[in-house]
Amino acid sequence: MIRCIAIDDEPLALQQIAAYIKKVPFLELAAQCQSAIEARQFLEQDTTDAIFCDINMPDLNGMDFVKSLTVPPLIVFTTAYAEYAVEGFKVNAVDYLLKPFGMQDFLRAANRLKERLEATPSPTEAATADAIIHAKPEPHEDDDILFLKTEYRIVKVTIASIRYVEAMSEYLKVHIEGEPKPIITLLSMKKMEERLPSCFMRIHRSYIVNLTKIQEVNKNRIIMDNDTYLPVGDMYRDAFQAYLDTKFLGK
Repeated sequence: MIRCIAIDDEPLALQQIAAYIKKVPFLELAAQCQSAIEARQFLEQDTTDAIFCDINMPDLNGMDFVKSLTVPPLIVFTTAYAEYAVEGFKVNAVDYLLKPFGMQDFLRAANRLKERLEATPSPTEAATADAIIHAKPEPHEDDDILFLKTEYRIVKVTIASIRYVEAMSEYLKVHIEGEPKPIITLLSMKKMEERLPSCFMRIHRSYIVNLTKIQEVNKNRIIMDNDTYLPVGDMYRDAFQAYLDTKFLGK
């Protein structure tokens, strides 16, 4: 299931996009937002795989909103102005829907999202990855490296360098200290959580964090650096608070 949010300042247009999302079996409507500011507030507390975003909006337009996201999800722009199309693809948008658009056009964009998010490796690649997984020994707390398959490469990662892990549909984004882009690998959160040592903690259904990399905790958010804020989910809040209690000095 691909979690989506719809953003449009026009109520009727927003209702139409929401209705289209609900008609597609592999899409899940996570939120409807009437402004980019409202969408940003949602993303501070939750995550999404894709955004259907109008461009021409007051206060903060859709293009500037997407550019402001540190790690943007996949984007489908919707607008009545054709001149925005080229600029939309400059920010690596998956698709561009020119208003007024119908269900057939929307389904085309939805399928492109699915292809991008749910692409599976070839049988040969899958067999290679499976052989590597089953050939390696049982993990131990003192293991300091792991190997991840990304695109057509298998890369070595020092566990201590991992800042946090982010779920993205069937894939994971592994954010590495000092690296501008995350490693994207076909792997489940459960498998990664089992492999990582005790200094890592699941804080949200979409995030595992390296506890040693946390700079600040602000209410229900973990601050990794000036640009990275991770939400603490309700299911994981008690466990994370218990960890904080063991490290907290003060009254």
